[in-house]
Amino acid sequence: MGAWARARQGEDALPLTLRPRRVYILPTRTGIGAAVLLFLMLLAGLNYNNSMALMLCFLLAGVALVSMYECHRTLAGLKLHAAAAEPAFAGTSGHITLHFDNEDTRVRALLAVGCERSAPSLFDLPPAAMRPIRVLYPARSRGRQRIDRLELATAAPLGLFRAWCWLHLPLEAVIYPAPHGKRPLPPPRGEPLEGHRRAHESGDEDWAWLRPFREGDAPRSVAWKAYAHGGPLLVAHYEAPTGAHRLLEFALLHELPLEQRLSQLAQWVLDCEHRGESYALSLPGKHLPARHGPAQRRACLEALALHGL
Repeated sequence: MGAWARARQGEDALPLTLRPRRVYILPTRTGIGAAVLLFLMLLAGLNYNNSMALMLCFLLAGVALVSMYECHRTLAGLKLHAAAAEPAFAGTSGHITLHFDNEDTRVRALLAVGCERSAPSLFDLPPAAMRPIRVLYPARSRGRQRIDRLELATAAPLGLFRAWCWLHLPLEAVIYPAPHGKRPLPPPRGEPLEGHRRAHESGDEDWAWLRPFREGDAPRSVAWKAYAHGGPLLVAHYEAPTGAHRLLEFALLHELPLEQRLSQLAQWVLDCEHRGESYALSLPGKHLPARHGPAQRRACLEALALHGL
């Protein structure tokens, strides 16, 4: 059905208005059950020549037909102004942001939009309102992932019919390698500031903060003095001296397979960001200079996602 709809409609371009001819509608199980009951009611009214039963049957049939029209009309004319897919880590779920616009004077209720087998997002659109909707999509393997199709559906107002349409949008997401690996961060590089060097000549890193102990933490990083005085089990975090940075090198992990190397590098990127440290990334044919912050995190993870592809 989806392939036939794509061949019939082609690729969609934004902004997009849902025309009536691209909205499909079928009765739900509830609607089929209601149709069977109405048919039995019609047979009983004709058999016993009961005009009240016939009038009730025709009245309910009219309500069902009106609900079919309203269900189809809930989607027809709806506008989609913009769509964007956010990056995600492989094996998780990413988000797509869709901006819907209801220019009608009535509420478009019980709308659901979903991607493949991910749970759909449910929402209502008030009259003359624009609303951003976030939709989950499954992030499969690292690299660029094309999001082929979204489904927009509704069963309003009575649940007797279900109307839906396919959205074939130009959506593409960058899928980062799944962060994984337990290797320690490479030691800091570069020269610390002069005052900082004099104050901390005894080690490469400075104590930064304490956090609760988690399974897998090294025993040497536990703050045993605080624990001996009756405190909780805490782990000390350290950061590089001011002016230094860490070089995350692909070549350091030469004994690992490619995907495990990239996963370990992705984990190091997240660790450096969590510690607030500057870091550089070195890949074959690509080098990102030392920085830190959201832009550096995104640039490094995207370089890892597209490496070798």
